[in-house]
Amino acid sequence: MKNNKLLLIFPDGVGIRNYLYSNVFKNTNCELVLFHNFDYQTITDIKKTTSFLDEITIPKYKESIQEKFLRELICLKRLKYNSEITKNKTILTNWNWNQKSFYKKFFYKAIEILSKFNQNYGTILNLEIKYQKAIRKNVFYSEIKSILEKQNLHGVFCSHQRGLKMATIFAVALDLKIPTTTVIYSWDNLPKARLALRADKYLVWSDYMKQEMKLYYPEIHQDTVIVTGTPQFECYMNKDIIIDKETFYKNYGLDLTKKIICFSGDDEKTSPDDPKYLEDIANAIIKSDCLNNYQILLRRCPVDMSGRFNKVINKYPDLIKNAPPLWNFNNIKTWTTIYPTIDDIKLLVTTAYYSDVVVNVGSTMAFDFAMYNKPCLFINYDQVEKDVSNWSTNTIYQFQHFQSMPNKNAVHWLNNKQEILIKIEKSLSFKDNKHMDIWKETILGDYQNASKNILEQVKK
Repeated sequence: MKNNKLLLIFPDGVGIRNYLYSNVFKNTNCELVLFHNFDYQTITDIKKTTSFLDEITIPKYKESIQEKFLRELICLKRLKYNSEITKNKTILTNWNWNQKSFYKKFFYKAIEILSKFNQNYGTILNLEIKYQKAIRKNVFYSEIKSILEKQNLHGVFCSHQRGLKMATIFAVALDLKIPTTTVIYSWDNLPKARLALRADKYLVWSDYMKQEMKLYYPEIHQDTVIVTGTPQFECYMNKDIIIDKETFYKNYGLDLTKKIICFSGDDEKTSPDDPKYLEDIANAIIKSDCLNNYQILLRRCPVDMSGRFNKVINKYPDLIKNAPPLWNFNNIKTWTTIYPTIDDIKLLVTTAYYSDVVVNVGSTMAFDFAMYNKPCLFINYDQVEKDVSNWSTNTIYQFQHFQSMPNKNAVHWLNNKQEILIKIEKSLSFKDNKHMDIWKETILGDYQNASKNILEQVKK
């Protein structure tokens, strides 16, 4: 019988947060080996929370033109297929139709032309076979095979299904008959056609996501799609990590007598007009003479280092308080050095615990705040002067993952800036929201036991 030696791969900082800062790999009898491209400081911080038998650097990978062409062609054809079977054209917004350089325009135009032919699903599967053959020709495959052959592994686990290197690593593991497990990264990922690797097991958050796998990837047997829940919400059950109220309020300049409106920002691409929406809320509070009742706490997206909120924060310093995510950015040009600290978990949980309501453009933070039965307001209007002319909230809420919402009353909707204070006050009067409870259960599944469920599947 093989030992319980597991190779763990976390392609991004969110994977570190969800699987190393949660309970998934804590207090396990497994021997853990970290396969990574992190820098020294990242490794040092990770080892504070999880013990590893060894850590191995992933070799440098250079994608061949053939690999990239096949991968992108598969993606576009799948996006078109997914858009057709769901009758949802917004799925096609996941493809970048506007390339800038001459080479990229030529490269992607060729893909777009070829994607128009042979629209049946069998063509996609044939392209997948060609892609799997192509990645096995890359010298990277041989390098990975040499590493894995020496490890005597019980299994390989990856926290994200779309990483470029992951497809080859999993191909090697499958060829060596090493059991492989991956996780579908988030609730909005499956329609986006970015399932790069092939695994023995696919762990999903909920029954809803399992049905999505059946819809978008009918060739993947349902027995290999396991519902485990997601561990990223387990932290809300640990009241011990909540920062003392007086300390939290003092650290961020908050007033103990006022209610907190948390504005959670998205990344620049998802919501380019976030600073203007933040200013709309500030103006609504001032015009309604409610400065004695409310204060705003900004929680920007962790990877948004643009500084685009600075102007509005400086304009309303007494009203808008800033609680920047506690992520490490040792070199913002390299994704491997962008990762959360354990203290950011405490900050996020504390923010949700003490805030009274969260406002954003369609963010997953709605579920974070629902953990403490706090209402969420989705911004549902466009700015008169947009930073990106063809961007619209109307497009955002047509995205396929919002089809999971059992009832529009799961959240509150800000349909124009004139009703901001009215909707905020209305949301605060709701003590229970059965529609959000249903939506949370639909999407998150058994999140309370996710760590146990995931480790059990990885060890099997």
